[in-house]
Amino acid sequence: MRDSTQEITIHTRAVGDTAIIYASDYLNKLSGEKIERECQRQFDSGRRTLIINFRDTELINSIGVSILVGLIDAAEQATARLIFSDLNSNTANLFEMLGLTRHVSLAANEDEALARIAPPGDPAVSTA
Repeated sequence: MRDSTQEITIHTRAVGDTAIIYASDYLNKLSGEKIERECQRQFDSGRRTLIINFRDTELINSIGVSILVGLIDAAEQATARLIFSDLNSNTANLFEMLGLTRHVSLAANEDEALARIAPPGDPAVSTA
């Protein structure tokens, strides 16, 4: 797990009109707020589909969950689509138990998330 004094950097990449945001290994107040700011920046720039990739996330505390609930609300307000990808089984079970999966799609990995948003036959998104 990350040392709390270490700088947290949130990485983002664009695929077409979609932004993929990579969560850190520990989703707490500090890292959650950075993800929240990045999501808002993406909404403000006109993106209407965001994928949050949890491949490196080992632990999410209650404040991190609360921030994710706020992101789901922000996406709904922005009429944007939010997909969570690459969750480990514990995190997927937690999100199911908390009811987050009623408001956000879960994808096994980034390719699956991208395939869900691509129009059928769209060559712009490769799932290979």
